[in-house]
Amino acid sequence: MKINIINKSKHELPSYATAAAAGMDLRANLDAPIVLKSLERTLVATGLFIELPVGFEAQIRPRSGLAFKNGLTVLNSPGTIDADYRGEIKVILVNLSNEPFTINDGERVAQMVIAKHEQAEWIVVEELTGTDRGAGGFGHTGTK
Repeated sequence: MKINIINKSKHELPSYATAAAAGMDLRANLDAPIVLKSLERTLVATGLFIELPVGFEAQIRPRSGLAFKNGLTVLNSPGTIDADYRGEIKVILVNLSNEPFTINDGERVAQMVIAKHEQAEWIVVEELTGTDRGAGGFGHTGTK
């Protein structure tokens, strides 16, 4: 799949690290480092602008290493970039650790997955088809 992109950052385009990778790392495009204190959130610019085909979205997800090692995650995970959005891709990061974290220019702060999606059409009915599960939810199947 080919996607139009404008790169106003100082960094290379996102790319897949391996042949089977689903996500591409997004890099911070900063003029100065951002110190993110415990439980603070910030909006991190990437300098990237994309034109997705209709029927596709870009999902912005946390990087597992940053989440595990530093408690840094994407706040609205996964964030969605719609096909009709033309603004800069920005990432909402939150520091869930007890220690400050410094985000430097060029740091890989999130990953982006391009995914196909459908748009639903609602059909109003009086009742839904029954299942064994029914309305059970929120741990109704137990812990084993």
